[in-house]
Amino acid sequence: MFYDDLSPYAYPITEDGDVFTEVGTGTRFVTVRGAYRRLNIGWLEAGQPWTAGPAPAEFVSKLLTVLEEQAVNEALGLHECDLCPTPPDDAHPWHKPRPGLRRAGVGTGEIRVPGAPGTAYAAPSLIGHYVLDHGYLPPREFVDAVLAFDLRDRSAAYPSIAFPWIPDDAELYDALVD
Repeated sequence: MFYDDLSPYAYPITEDGDVFTEVGTGTRFVTVRGAYRRLNIGWLEAGQPWTAGPAPAEFVSKLLTVLEEQAVNEALGLHECDLCPTPPDDAHPWHKPRPGLRRAGVGTGEIRVPGAPGTAYAAPSLIGHYVLDHGYLPPREFVDAVLAFDLRDRSAAYPSIAFPWIPDDAELYDALVD
């Protein structure tokens, strides 16, 4: 699925909004409905143009940390990287890198990285694979946003969620409470 970098996010996941999951426990779910603007980053597809180049090591390290700690809209099913020259082998676990790759070429959801106030970047969980295994270089403003993202800075209302600002006027749903 291809979207131009920095284009408005329009993936029709659910009318309920973004569903954040605490990766460490996998038990806490918060839905944030339409309270911030989302911009696409890293939605690559074979045959579509994208920028390649060396990514700064500090950015790559921080991006991988974000991918380990945050999951958004995870119930999207599996999406296979179509940039890889061969499709995944059904016998190989989908969540492990195949020989010759540094990251798994199959993803299950997204991440959010806060940008300017009221804006977040929406990237597929495959973005780590795209950066490490295909040389994808995201726009500088996303690189800067990842580097500035302090994963310890959490929402006061939902401190277990690795996203620092869930807006005060957002509609929240907590599956642990209901």
